[in-house]
Amino acid sequence: MTTNLSPDYKKAEKAFRDARDEQMRLSCLKEMLRTIPKHKGTEHLQADIKSRIKQLRENIARPKNGGKRSNGPAHSIRPDGAAQVALIGPPNAGKSSLHVALTGSRAVVGPYPHTTHELMPGMLPFEDVRFQIIDSPPVTADYMDSWFVNALQLTDAVMLVVDISDPQCADYLAIVCERFDEKKVTLSHAWPGINGRKTERDDDDEKALDPFRIYLPTLLVVNKIDLNADSKDVAALIELTGVSFPALWTSAQSRENLENIGATLFKALDIVRVYTKMPGKSAQMDRPFTVRSGATVLDVARLVHKDIAGSFKYARAWGRRVFDGQQVGPEHQVVDRDIVELHIR
Repeated sequence: MTTNLSPDYKKAEKAFRDARDEQMRLSCLKEMLRTIPKHKGTEHLQADIKSRIKQLRENIARPKNGGKRSNGPAHSIRPDGAAQVALIGPPNAGKSSLHVALTGSRAVVGPYPHTTHELMPGMLPFEDVRFQIIDSPPVTADYMDSWFVNALQLTDAVMLVVDISDPQCADYLAIVCERFDEKKVTLSHAWPGINGRKTERDDDDEKALDPFRIYLPTLLVVNKIDLNADSKDVAALIELTGVSFPALWTSAQSRENLENIGATLFKALDIVRVYTKMPGKSAQMDRPFTVRSGATVLDVARLVHKDIAGSFKYARAWGRRVFDGQQVGPEHQVVDRDIVELHIR
């Protein structure tokens, strides 16, 4: 792997990993290409960056909603809600049935494999926030859509769905993990709200040096628990495969345990709700802005409007860690259910 990368390159690489917008990711890639040392040892990485710049440009150039779409499915879904979570898994695991049950979508459901051919978004409500749940095509040992990995670039986490009633579910689980790993996607057990880890990037030095490897927090969803299965089967599956993902068992048909998925995602992703108010008025308690644990008042201001963030002076805050109306600065960390009143210069 490439060594002796410049501080400017490393800064651009970090910005690329953190970017949540395609235009921003494109800008970061251009900066990575500009600042990378030009020598034989970086030729492969330079080619990879150029290829990704080309792919992003093509994706950005595609008509948005309302326009005539070009051939093939959408390569990505613009993130919405508190987080974007993709349903992945082998054929006939019940992903589409689960998507319908969670979001009320019109995903195609059938008793045969490969009924899902493109991405299908839907919204899962939980208390006063919503999660964007994306149904996706199945993954097998022989086939994985070429555009699939690009579609996961902006995804916050995945739910890996398996059919516990299928005798081969352990094999299918291993295949899905292997196929994603081949495509530079690590399905990770690291969840900030469960085990306090944002990534397991440090676990593997070689993979950690790859700027384009994606690390996705993964929830193992053991589906079809209504078909004569129980928690012992889930434990056996985890022991047999050796995966360390947090697991949740459910049934899209009987709706068993479905109500726990939203709560699990909210906790696991360490989501923080912040409500805003105007001076002299009541807070908008039905429309929270969502950030992650450790976010600041300035991060909230950026979500409200970039001009407010640019002219930010101070805020007044109400919540568990402040006294009512306390004046705070831009670096003040918010906690769940805080109320902030933003003041500008």
